[in-house]
Amino acid sequence: MELVLREYLPILVFLGLAIALGLILIFAAIIVAVRNPDAEKVSAYECGFNAFDDARMKFDVRFYLVSILFIIFDLEVAFLFPWANAFPHNDVAFWSMMLFLAVLTVGFVYEWKKGALEWE
Repeated sequence: MELVLREYLPILVFLGLAIALGLILIFAAIIVAVRNPDAEKVSAYECGFNAFDDARMKFDVRFYLVSILFIIFDLEVAFLFPWANAFPHNDVAFWSMMLFLAVLTVGFVYEWKKGALEWE
């Protein structure tokens, strides 16, 4: 039993240090923070200009398409680097990744040809 507890000791020490450092940083921010808000600091800020319309107004679909494209290609890159390290000489993994990249490329070309990325 003592051997098992000794194996978990580094994890407990790391957890204790992480909690202590987190609490120290939170309390330091509370103590050191400057508290003199003015009208400019407490005003609503979005996109660099004041809100002028209803918050429930409809957005153009192109905003969503661009954000979805960013997420797709950002995730592609996020999966591509670990994949390259994990499967350096595996043919099945290579061709499955090529299929994944081909599907993403076909989707991107389709969206581009439909004119979804054109701003009017």
